[in-house]
Amino acid sequence: MDLSHYFKNLMFQTRHTRVAGIGNTQGSQRAMNLLVAIRDIQQRTGRDLGATFLSGTVVVNALTELYVLFKYLRPKELSRQCISCFDAWAAIFTKKTTDYELNITGSIKRKERFRTYIKIPELATFLREITDYRTAEMINLDVPQKNIRFLSDKPTIAQEEMIGRLVSFAGSGNWDDLGLDIPQPDNLDMAKMLVATNVARKMALDMRLLGDKFSDDPDNKASRCAATIYDYYVRSKSNKGTQFVFSDLSTYKSNEWNIYQDIKDKLVTMGIPANEIRFIQTAKTEQERKKLFTDMNNGTVRVLFGSTSMLGTGVNAQQRAVAVHHLEVPWRPADLEQRNGRAVRKGNTVKFWGGNVVDIIIYGTEKTLDAYKFNLLRNKQLFINQINNGTIAVRRIDEDSMDENTGMNFAEFVAVLSGNMDLLNKAKLDNRIMQLEKEQAIFNKERYRAERKIAKTEQDIEETMLTKQRMSEDWAYYKEYKGERKTLLLNLQQATAEETGRELHKIAKTYRSEAIGTIGSYIGLNLSVRSEYHYTGAFERNIFLVEGKSGLKYKCGLSGALPLGFADSAAYPQATLDKLPELIRRQQEKIDQLANELPTLQQIFSRKWGKTAELDALKQECKELQRKIDNSLKELEQQPAVTVIAA
Repeated sequence: MDLSHYFKNLMFQTRHTRVAGIGNTQGSQRAMNLLVAIRDIQQRTGRDLGATFLSGTVVVNALTELYVLFKYLRPKELSRQCISCFDAWAAIFTKKTTDYELNITGSIKRKERFRTYIKIPELATFLREITDYRTAEMINLDVPQKNIRFLSDKPTIAQEEMIGRLVSFAGSGNWDDLGLDIPQPDNLDMAKMLVATNVARKMALDMRLLGDKFSDDPDNKASRCAATIYDYYVRSKSNKGTQFVFSDLSTYKSNEWNIYQDIKDKLVTMGIPANEIRFIQTAKTEQERKKLFTDMNNGTVRVLFGSTSMLGTGVNAQQRAVAVHHLEVPWRPADLEQRNGRAVRKGNTVKFWGGNVVDIIIYGTEKTLDAYKFNLLRNKQLFINQINNGTIAVRRIDEDSMDENTGMNFAEFVAVLSGNMDLLNKAKLDNRIMQLEKEQAIFNKERYRAERKIAKTEQDIEETMLTKQRMSEDWAYYKEYKGERKTLLLNLQQATAEETGRELHKIAKTYRSEAIGTIGSYIGLNLSVRSEYHYTGAFERNIFLVEGKSGLKYKCGLSGALPLGFADSAAYPQATLDKLPELIRRQQEKIDQLANELPTLQQIFSRKWGKTAELDALKQECKELQRKIDNSLKELEQQPAVTVIAA
């Protein structure tokens, strides 16, 4: 069962009603029904949990989604932590910021969002208490391997010109600097960087998205994607290999220009039959969708275009898939995984004829937001994976400001468009530093564990040696004892062996006390008895003990396990003490075993982490690179705005 609906639509109360990205607080009836059913189970058992959730994407985009999961499955633990509502949870684990956003009508609005997360290790631990996270690699899932190709090319002449205009607009905020024949957005002065980012996104995909004044170019993404699709089409022709093409910008509409139709026209010109190329938007009914997926699986349809929302889930058309094309990168890590999952999926027959590999092609254009956006998405996915598997080593995560609703900051925007690779290099450095810090944290944890284990082992050796010494003393006393070996009871000092035996059986049946009670002696050693009880409080049995000269007490018989005859009342203390050599030998074996573990533990404790110098060097390099970026951005900000005049 796909639980994404329930995670997104459970009702909860919050005063952060103007904060974007926290979902529909009113919820849905289905989500409420599920909550009521789970609460009923939890109230009957008096425990948390009570249900098993199965999901391919526990965290889809933001860590705030975890609150809903905890509300379903950990109500008692939330109560114990004094978290009675979403606001209490948010106050502990998140911080919110305010920025301007572009809505679907193009209007600019001021929005609050949760973008900073704190106390990450505690949050990850809380999640790990109720999740069993498994990746395809962990369980050796029978799916093809992913071969990721990032195809990045230089910008076209029109894109190069628009880059200059964008840099100028980012400095001035003057709409005319962009030279576009589309209406100016409202409130431009409040969110020029949001508008600039939105224009830059469209420019990176295809200049024709910015107006009819722009024309096709043989070097643009559409042309490159068409050539790549055709190459895979020809190479996999004998097996009727199929391909998925994703774009959430410029999706198919029958009455206007869009990049889907443009690429199809190019493919038809190259020689691919038009009926082998389809758009998911043309399948209006569930029956039509199933027919389309069947045609993909049998190779009748070879290329299928779609958006993440329409083609990213609920699609089983993978049987001949050889490639997935991403014309632009989605905003959420889960969306990229869902897209790739259309082909990297069990049941794909490329294992028999295609080397068991599916190519993932991501198209990029230099000096645009493509590479930067992909790097941000990859880092976000890395954080989510580490949260899921409990290997996160940082205490704070600051999400970048750029997403589908907000723009980049001026510094990063100008640096990327001006071809400044320092920002991308710094992102790579930050990623490597984070990985090394995680590795160092794991190393230090193992070293600390070894240190504690050494102390415990040494203490155990000392205690075991003392026990062995005391047992040896008791054995020496027992072996050298010269008197009569007879059991004497306190209330029957002159009794015969048979009378003593009868009394022992009587004590075994009637004695009731967890306290040890002395009942007599054997060769000068105290004999005692105590009762054991079931956890319900019911009596279980009595245990007889003989106490050595060292003070150690040895179990020498249970009620129901005493000698059947009454005349051999000394048999059990004697049999117990006869086992002392074996007990001494076991103590020595334990000492030897513990002693053998010590060198390994000491070796672990004495190890030095070998990448300290590398980490320090990377941190220094990152600091210097940050200083270089800051200086270059100051210079850019000080430069006067330049208006680009079209030829």
